[in-house]
Amino acid sequence: VQLQASGGGLVQAGDSLRLSCMISERDFRNGVVGWFRQAPGEERGFVAAITFSDSRTYYGDSVKGRFAASRDNAKSTAYLQMDSLKPEDTAVYYCAARVRRIASGNYYYTLPSSWHYWGQGTQVTVSS
Repeated sequence: VQLQASGGGLVQAGDSLRLSCMISERDFRNGVVGWFRQAPGEERGFVAAITFSDSRTYYGDSVKGRFAASRDNAKSTAYLQMDSLKPEDTAVYYCAARVRRIASGNYYYTLPSSWHYWGQGTQVTVSS
């Protein structure tokens, strides 16, 4: 499985961006896509996840209410809509995938070790 993340850029505080993550698998309907971010000198942190079977979503506390994950099964693509961006959202954003969901996965989705495949990352920079 290969992942291709795109959509990052330089924006001002309060602006919006939408990230995309294209998955090489044509049939990904049982999979899950996660979004993580990593700022310089910090660990990779959980942002969001979405199950492709039923669009169940999970969010990190710092992005709840501002970010929204979605997916398009026909295109095998996941999206992360980021609104009301803040300078502290500046980071490299990665998408990750696993081909099967985790039962009661709320906690486990937040762990980078739970994900089998990773994209290359896309830079998001938010200026104040």
